[in-house]
This record gives sequence, structure tokens and C-alpha cells, in this order.
Amino acid sequence: MFALVMAGGVLAVAHRQARADPVVRRASVALPRWPADAPPVTVALLSDLHVGNAAMDAERLARIVTQVNRLKPDLVVIAGDFIAGHTPADASAAPQLAPLRRLTPRLGTIAVLGNHDYWTDPSRVRATLRAAGVTVLANEAVQRGPLAIGGLDDQPTHHDRLPATLAAMRRLGGASVMVAHSPDIAPGLPDDAPLLMAGHTHCGQIVLPLYGALGHVSRFGDRYRCGVVREGDRTTIVGAGLGTSVLPLRLGAPADLWLVRLSG
Repeated sequence: MFALVMAGGVLAVAHRQARADPVVRRASVALPRWPADAPPVTVALLSDLHVGNAAMDAERLARIVTQVNRLKPDLVVIAGDFIAGHTPADASAAPQLAPLRRLTPRLGTIAVLGNHDYWTDPSRVRATLRAAGVTVLANEAVQRGPLAIGGLDDQPTHHDRLPATLAAMRRLGGASVMVAHSPDIAPGLPDDAPLLMAGHTHCGQIVLPLYGALGHVSRFGDRYRCGVVREGDRTTIVGAGLGTSVLPLRLGAPADLWLVRLSG
């Protein structure tokens, strides 16, 4: 009986953590090829909204959008997995993404899709995001202020085309930022792609004391599980995400968003 009560208590705590407001984490990154006259740019990195399960609905997403707006980022980047679930029927939750239209960054909102978006209905997800004013990139690049932002399509479902994305970024010039759903592309990036922003890992989602994460979705294990990873001249920032996968639970890996100050 005691064990059942304890288990129930842990599950209740984990569900509350899954529904809590995201922790705001901060980082600063100096980028090469930064224009001499350009002021710093602050980017809010979000990922893994996973609308459609008990951890994320339109009400919670609206609260998070308000939180992001209060931080006043210049640009918002969303690194994939907008939908929870694995089948086309799960994409019926897409209208719950509507609060994204209230984001107010001066340089706009940019997104790439993730594996759950491809497993459900990528066309519907793209259409919903575009209706909310979000620019969706698929192996393409856009200029935003001093930044050349490449949006690599989803690597876990084999939609990524890295050479094409790099070529699009190089044509634009400026300081390069790569956005992808999975951080596993990091070791394959060339020197002129010094910053990667990603999600996918949920920072483990369930991370136990002494044991660590219950599972890994990255083939590199803990290497890109969470946070800022600096390797030589390359920086990878991996967000914990806002929603959850499979179970609406988080433990030891709170939802977060990153506020990243970029400069020369």
C-alpha cells in the first residue's frame, strides 16, 4: 500500500512538472562574420510543443506565448515536434497551435518540423504554422537581420538535406545559425556553421537521481542530451522542449526555453 501511495505521489509530481511554465535559460554566443555595425540579436529557442496530450493544450501554449513575449526576443526559433502522437489522426490537435500567432518578435518566428510532425501530418502542420505567421523552413535559409538562418528538415525521418541547406545559407552571407530538430547533425557541420539550435531530446524527460535519463533518442547518448555543448569553434544548444512525448510526465528535466544573445 505504501509503495502504491509513493508511486502515485511521484506520478502527480511528474505531471505537475510537465504542465509547469518553462524555465528560462540564457546563453551568449559570438559568431564569426558578424557585421561590424549590427547590434546583438536575442533569439528565443523553443522546441517540442507536442500539442495533443495532457501536458500541452492551447491554454498552456497561450500562457507560454505570453511568457516569451515578456522576454522581448528579437527572433523566435522553434525546433520541431509540434504534434504529439504517431498517426495521422493525432494531427487533429493542430488547431491548438493557434496561440503561436500572438508571438511578437520583431524579426519573426522561424520553425522546422520534427519526427512527430512527419509521423502524423506534415502538410497540416505546415499549413497551421503558416496561418499563425510562422516561417517554416525545409532545407532552406532566410535572412533575418545580420543572421543567415538555415532550417534543416527532420533528420530522424530522413528528410534532411544538409548540403542544400548549407548552400542556401552561404548564398545569403552574414552570421550563420543552423536550426534542426535533432542535435545529432552537429558533428557533421562544417566550420562555417558554428551554431546549431535543436531540441528532440527533451533533456531526457525522465531523469532519475544517480541513474540519469531513462532513455536516449540521440545516437550519441548524453553528448547532446541537454543544454549548451561547446566543441572547438562549434556551439550546440539543445532545449528540453515545452511538451512531452508518450507520457505527459517530466521528472528531473523541466520544460525550458532558451534566450540566446548573439553578437560578433
